[in-house]
Amino acid sequence: MAPPDPLLVFDRSALRLRRERAARGWETRSFLKREIAHRLVERLDDVRRTFPLALDLGCHGDEIAAALGDRRMIGALIRADLGLGFARRAAGPALVADEEALPFATRRFDLVTSAMSLHWVNDLPGSLIQIARILKPDGLFLGAMLGGATLWQLRQALAAAESEIEDGLSPRVSPFADLRDAAGLLQRAGFALPVADSETIEVEYDSALGLMRELSAMGEGNLVVERRRGLARRATLMRAAEIYGERFTQPSGRISASFEVLFLHGWAPHDSQQKPLRPGSALHRLADALDTSEQSAGEKAGPNQAARGRS
Repeated sequence: MAPPDPLLVFDRSALRLRRERAARGWETRSFLKREIAHRLVERLDDVRRTFPLALDLGCHGDEIAAALGDRRMIGALIRADLGLGFARRAAGPALVADEEALPFATRRFDLVTSAMSLHWVNDLPGSLIQIARILKPDGLFLGAMLGGATLWQLRQALAAAESEIEDGLSPRVSPFADLRDAAGLLQRAGFALPVADSETIEVEYDSALGLMRELSAMGEGNLVVERRRGLARRATLMRAAEIYGERFTQPSGRISASFEVLFLHGWAPHDSQQKPLRPGSALHRLADALDTSEQSAGEKAGPNQAARGRS
């Protein structure tokens, strides 16, 4: 038997099926996507320019378009989603497209946005490279994806229950990227001026079982390829719900769940963009600007000294 592909972390076939199911009753389960889309569009307000052609990658129920409202910064907005059900819901031009194999021409879009979609990509650097490729020079990518601290309470409760009842752990909550890696991924993909930051959205539910049902309805349940197949043991889930309630019940009597959202911001390279100065090219000394005297840190090592230092 061939060893599993280390790049295949998520089951994308299962994701597509879950997206189709989620699309059928999306109005009752879209609150998280609406909130993230709203926060993402707010970041566009800081960009003083217009975008004649934009792509919303992973459009779900058209929340990006709704959040844009009457803003006039975008000319035409193309929607794309892995699920046909979501593409059909769009109020404008839309198509079915996979974030891992984008079907768009090079240098096609002035802006690409993506909210709550890229955290299910197996090869995130590869998808970011493709996004950079379809952007025009000086085009903007603005994305939001769930981060590694998402649902840490649920992870903790499931791990404790599984250790107690089944004497072992299995991947029950999908792994996501960390903030410290996000800006580096943008840079690796070739984006200029990459910026990444995070926000945490706290949501309350009646119970941990209610949270799990909501995640399943949104299509955001566990998609790890090596997840345990079949129905989870009822006793394990019930014990996890008990542990969750014991540790994370709020004064309101409801349990809290944390969703960490990573916001990614990068530009396709262009000659007009700011660039760092070459070392030694400064016209003025820092000591003069600070009105202080310059102190030597020691003599500069010559070739022979450097050689001795390495021996």
